[in-house]
Amino acid sequence: MTKLRNEAPIGVFDSGLGGLTVLRAVYEALPHEDLIYFGDSARVPYGTRSAQTVVNYARACGRMLRDQHIKMLVVACNTVSAVALEMLAAELYMPILGVITPGANAGVRATTRGRIGVICTTGTALSGAYPRAVAAVDPSIEVFMEPAPLLVPLVEEGWLEGEVPRLAVRKYLEPLVQKDIDALVLGCTHYPLLAPVITRELAALSGRDVPVIDSAHAVATELRQLLDDKQLHTERDDPGKLRVYVTDMPKQFGDVASRFLGREVESLNVTQVDL
Repeated sequence: MTKLRNEAPIGVFDSGLGGLTVLRAVYEALPHEDLIYFGDSARVPYGTRSAQTVVNYARACGRMLRDQHIKMLVVACNTVSAVALEMLAAELYMPILGVITPGANAGVRATTRGRIGVICTTGTALSGAYPRAVAAVDPSIEVFMEPAPLLVPLVEEGWLEGEVPRLAVRKYLEPLVQKDIDALVLGCTHYPLLAPVITRELAALSGRDVPVIDSAHAVATELRQLLDDKQLHTERDDPGKLRVYVTDMPKQFGDVASRFLGREVESLNVTQVDL
């Protein structure tokens, strides 16, 4: 097993744009760490694929980032975290952090009556990963899953406001409101980009404010703790560098990434790779 270097970058990957919400939280929490983001934009969305297909995609993405000599991998994709995390840990021989456990833990902290709703991709819903993660903390809490497959394409197309996303969001929230949930976990890293619409519609349907949980900051907090535990923090105090790789449309990805991250990501610095 190769010794992990403190100055090596941290890898973050997702099927497309959604993982940028996690990347931003990681950058804010760990500004001195070098980061590599990999978006498998040619094969988004993962959430409608079979579990075996997602495992195959995740294996290819994980190996690509391993070849960049990363010291740790953040899987910023709920679907991959649900079905492929153990495989990646076994094959890559490095610390790996998914998004489901941090999100579930945040949901447990937010609920007051033990009724958590989760909107997610179909693949994540079928995996049962969120109910398992919540039950590991408190078996008495009920978890209600609602697949929301239209939301990822809306985010990828930039439809973040207006009547179309509002009606789609309302359709997916109505069954959860009928279950009388008192906290909602966004079980896909694309969904925080629709958080204003989701929060408004959830309040309108419920008649009260319901906490909406974005797991990105919970992931960043757990990542910082993991770096502490493994003694893998960088020893530099200058700002970390960011490299971005995608499997399709680097120009468009770079333009959108700059908006999501709140800092410039020049399109020429977004590199397209084949898997």
